[in-house]
This record gives sequence, C-alpha cells and structure tokens, in this order.
Amino acid sequence: MIMLTAITRAVSPAIVNCELTFLDRRPIDLEKAREQHRAYEQLLASLGVQVISLPEEPALPDSMFVEDPAIVLDELAVILPLGTESRRPEAASLAKALEKFRTLAHITAPGSLEGGDVLRIDRTLYVVLSTRTNAEGIRQLTQLLAPHNYKVIAVPVTGCLHLKSAVTYLGRNILLANRAWFDPALFTDYSRIDVSPEESHAANALPLNNTVIFPASFPRTRTRIESAGFHVTPLDISELQKAESGLTCSSLLFQSSLDAC
Repeated sequence: MIMLTAITRAVSPAIVNCELTFLDRRPIDLEKAREQHRAYEQLLASLGVQVISLPEEPALPDSMFVEDPAIVLDELAVILPLGTESRRPEAASLAKALEKFRTLAHITAPGSLEGGDVLRIDRTLYVVLSTRTNAEGIRQLTQLLAPHNYKVIAVPVTGCLHLKSAVTYLGRNILLANRAWFDPALFTDYSRIDVSPEESHAANALPLNNTVIFPASFPRTRTRIESAGFHVTPLDISELQKAESGLTCSSLLFQSSLDAC
C-alpha cells in the first residue's frame, strides 16, 4: 500500500537563535512555536498523511526546517550541503530517516543547495541561485537527476530567502506568486494568482489532498486563492514566521509504501 508520508522535526529550543536573512530579529515564544508546529503536524495527519516526527536537535536552531537539507523524488533522495555552514549538521539524522524510503545521493562541497530553493512541478525542478544555493550545487543536481529524466531550470530571485518564498505551485497549472521577487518570464506556461500587495510574504502555500494549507496571517491573499476555486485551510504559524518560516519548509512530503515504515 502506497501512502503520502511527511517527515517533520520537533522545534529546537535553540530556535530563538535561528538564522535570519531578510527579517529583523524578534523574540520567539518557544512554547507557542512548539504548539503551532504540533498543530501543523496534526493537520497533516488529519488530511491522511503519515507523519514521522523526528526528535528535536537542541544544538541546531533551524533544524525543524527539514525541507532544506534534502530533496525527495520518486527515484531517490538527494542530501544537500546547506548554504549556511552552521546548519550543515542537520542533514545527518535526516539522511538516516530517509534511507528507509529512498536510495540516497549527495551533493558535495563546494556545492551548496537548499530545498527551499527548489520548486518541483512534475518532472521540472526550478532552482534559484541565491545566498544559500550556488551554481556548483545546481550543476551537481542537474547531473544527478539527468538519468532520471528530470529537467533543472535556474531561476533568479531578489528580496527573499528562498525560491518558495516567492512562488509555490497550487495545482491545476496555477502558481501563487510574488512577482516582485522572481522572474515570471520563466513560468509563462502557468496561470498565476498574485499575492495581495499588502502581503508580500504570502506566496508560500502547501497544497495537499484537495485543500491549500495557508498562513492565517494573510487573509487578503487567502481570498484571492479561494476566488480561484481552491479550498483553503488557514493555519496560525505567526510565531514560526519570526524565524522566516513558511509552510512548505516544515515537512518533507513523499509517497512511500507501508512496508518501508
């Protein structure tokens, strides 16, 4: 039996010292952050996802953002050297969890790449050259995935941490996008919902099993998504957003067989 699986990780007590690139530091209420992350995991489970929650990493502030150290495809999982050196130890325990489900491949230094910089739509991976992902990382990813018939396309972005801060795929050939932060010319084959001008950080959404999980803090953009015919499930991640969190970054989603669990 095949089912949708999510790997998550408990919030580290060190999240109060997380990496920040485009946001000013504000105090994070640890217990509230943990409560919001548990609600996220519970929502995934309620939508039929098998959630595998890894234990917290007390010495690694950003370790709950499990999307960044790996890309999971049908054929393999690619373990990534993160662009921030202090985050690179996050990959080891994640790789150990993933090896039960996929053959592992690795991108190696001097390459760097973060999963938040990768937007997968079918067999195309859009990858941004950013402060966290370099050209060598993209070159190695292209080489690793070519035998599996994936296409890798480089995308420039400005003003945000990761590509999926600027654009995510909702399904039905529709993107949710902040066009000020990336070049939409590379996505002319897709329709688009633009985020509300007052909600520049609202382009990160998680479509899952006939709904779109979406931050409760962006009501104007939510209305735009619903007007396009999508069902939206709002979720409060306000405390986690202080750590530059979106919704996609807190889980690794992939199909797996029950035998592998």
